[in-house]
Amino acid sequence: MFLIIITLILSTISGGLAIYVFPSLRKNLRLPLIFAGSYLFAITIIHIIPELYSISHEPSRIGLFVLIGFFLQQFLEYFSSGVEHGHVHAHRAVSTGGRCSIMVALIIHSLLEGTLLTHDSPFHEKHESHSLLIGIILHKMPAAFALMATMSALEKKAIYLLILFGIASPIGFLISGYVPVDKESLLIVFAIVCGSFLHISTTIFVEASPDHHFGLNKILISLAGAILAIVTEYLV
Repeated sequence: MFLIIITLILSTISGGLAIYVFPSLRKNLRLPLIFAGSYLFAITIIHIIPELYSISHEPSRIGLFVLIGFFLQQFLEYFSSGVEHGHVHAHRAVSTGGRCSIMVALIIHSLLEGTLLTHDSPFHEKHESHSLLIGIILHKMPAAFALMATMSALEKKAIYLLILFGIASPIGFLISGYVPVDKESLLIVFAIVCGSFLHISTTIFVEASPDHHFGLNKILISLAGAILAIVTEYLV
């Protein structure tokens, strides 16, 4: 548990601080995002969805909550301006209200995704898969980078927002682990997060090719992300 918390916090903070080491990524974040989006999409398809349907007593309801999660994420992105999938808004000033709405939306999303790491499911009886943890890390690092780029006008104060973003998923992880909730209610939360991941990952693909041209390098990077998801899910 401690290792998961530390890994989540450090990976998020390092992703945000990377803006000072690799400032050129502000304009070239697309390829890392495609890789992360492909991994997230693949792990949602091969891990989260089968697990949801295999252990739910009411599988007919799962699809409904996945759909709710999809549109909930769309609603959250209305306030976060798409920072979750790497949108950088450093080219324009962000008002105090805008910064608050971005942080609230990011924290809600992070709290929900943190719950995924706490469940003990019979779907993986033979091994403990760390594929979800890797997926969340790959997703949060570019999001943290985009957050720091967007909040760059705040200078050192942006670090505090980055730390707040970094601890949100661990808090969700701890809450779902210690608050007594029946399995079906927890599965509803998982289904909502599943829909959220589907929205984020598919949005990354769409935005990566605004001219509807998905070049060979993008295809190869997408395949690499999906293959890594398969390897971490079934072989690691």
